Amino acid sequence: MKHIVLTGGGTAGHVTPNIALIPRLKELGYEISYIGSLDGIEKKLIEELNIPYYGIASGKLRRYFDLKNFSDPFKVLKGYAQSRKLLKKLKPDVIFSKGGFVTVPVVVAAKSCKIPAIIHESDMTPGLANKLAIPSATKVCCNFPETLKHLPEEKAVLTGTPIRQELLSGDKLEALKFCGFTANKPVIMIIGGSLGAAAVNDSMRKILPELLKDFQVVHLCGKGKLDESLQNTEGYIQFEYIKKELADLFALADIVVSRAGANAICELLALQKPNLLIPLSAKASRGDQILNARSFEKQGYSMVLEEEEITNEKLLETIHTLYEKRDDFTNTMKQSNSIDSITKITTLLEDCVKH
Repeated sequence: MKHIVLTGGGTAGHVTPNIALIPRLKELGYEISYIGSLDGIEKKLIEELNIPYYGIASGKLRRYFDLKNFSDPFKVLKGYAQSRKLLKKLKPDVIFSKGGFVTVPVVVAAKSCKIPAIIHESDMTPGLANKLAIPSATKVCCNFPETLKHLPEEKAVLTGTPIRQELLSGDKLEALKFCGFTANKPVIMIIGGSLGAAAVNDSMRKILPELLKDFQVVHLCGKGKLDESLQNTEGYIQFEYIKKELADLFALADIVVSRAGANAICELLALQKPNLLIPLSAKASRGDQILNARSFEKQGYSMVLEEEEITNEKLLETIHTLYEKRDDFTNTMKQSNSIDSITKITTLLEDCVKH
């Protein structure tokens, strides 16, 4: 039996594409194991799928001064030793890595064990973890045509991101019942990202009284980010994290306000949902979300507001404009030549297994 090890973690964005591949990998007859961090979000998400999960030590490599910068390299070395030991025990035919710092020791160990590893870069330019992993990888998959020029030519493949197929079959009526909403008022969905985006949450809550005059609001605000004072507000419902009903909520949403993480925006494109992107600011990140958002804006899929530009008036006005022009955005997305990512990636995996 063919055996694949999936790896990726730190945020849901490093896990959900792996989850999207799992049904197809099972159809192709793969035994699946997962290597992630000891206590990251990926552990819970993967264990719920009854897939064997192995936790390893993982350190974060920061671009700024932090005392942990002195201890984390030892964690990475420990993670490498644990990965080598695990890979020798599991003997997989191939590895697929979705990124995040936990994957670096796994991909480097794979090379030392002569196991082919395919890695996936979601953002426009490779993040630090993937930069470190690329020399050990067999192929590097990416989302954006613009990314190809940042990757070694002989390894780069444009695949897009695997989307969980169940997201495409949501039921609008189920979502109306679930939220207790009326059918005759449009719905905005706000997504703060799996870790919750405090800035997006705060900005949206400031304009909530105005928004609720014209819209109903579904707010996915992230762990620990519920606002108790807004419970039982008519036309507004908030969740820390939603799993089972997510497809239904997407089906219900007329427009979406979201961070600009690569997986989130690829899902919005696949679902053809008109969206306003509020990328994570360059102060809080390496600026990859800004690049992702601008690429989608240029292609006519999204409107973009950067955090520094947000005022209550501007945010309200942009949301109303997005709603008025929603059909234009949907039509542009319909014409996008999106790739069947799952088939493209599993074909690359199969090629590795055959050689």
